[in-house]
Amino acid sequence: MTALKGANVFVTGGSRGIGKALVEELYARGAGKVYATARDPRSVTHPDAVPVALEVTDPASVAAAAAQAEDVTVLINNAGAAVGASFLDSPVDDVRREFETNFYGPLLLTRAFVPIIERNGGGHLLTMHSVLSWIALGGSYSASKAALWSQTNSLRLELQPRGIAVTGLHVGYVDTDLAAGVDAPKSDPRTVAALALDGVETGAYEVLADDISRQVKAGLAGDLAALYAQLAK
Repeated sequence: MTALKGANVFVTGGSRGIGKALVEELYARGAGKVYATARDPRSVTHPDAVPVALEVTDPASVAAAAAQAEDVTVLINNAGAAVGASFLDSPVDDVRREFETNFYGPLLLTRAFVPIIERNGGGHLLTMHSVLSWIALGGSYSASKAALWSQTNSLRLELQPRGIAVTGLHVGYVDTDLAAGVDAPKSDPRTVAALALDGVETGAYEVLADDISRQVKAGLAGDLAALYAQLAK
């Protein structure tokens, strides 16, 4: 279990959506300092947050950001991209871009911050996944999130003996800019942030933040036709 009161936390993609909600919830829980990243740090609006410029796909940018935050004990890998490229019809560069952001970005951040968190006595890693980690309805986005889920599961085993716990957050549609064009039920980002941080504080391996995530996870052991209606025809 990880206490967030008084903790120093680094949140990628902290200027809007779930990231912004996480920053707000962290301060509501008494976090000592929250670093909030964005490509343009001027877009970080929380009055107490420490804005940090970051491009998660750029190793030099990641290294510079980590050098600014050497007191961190909790890393939240929230930043992501949703192109949803088709494997057959989209440019391969679009597929690569999603993997660079959604898989390699969190890996770069984790590799940069693990030594920092270790030096500070251990801590926690929270990574944003998706219900689409488990169901392939989003093209390359689903594939990148599935790969990230596997990365998180591996890191959990590697980091446990080093005093760093790992939580994966899975959620469906959330009422953010990313899902603005989606006509479907959406979760409140503040609710998702609260559930995610509850998971950190209780040491949960995974947080399933909504009904659809729980339903799809439960269905993984069943026949594929139950997950993909097209196969039942």
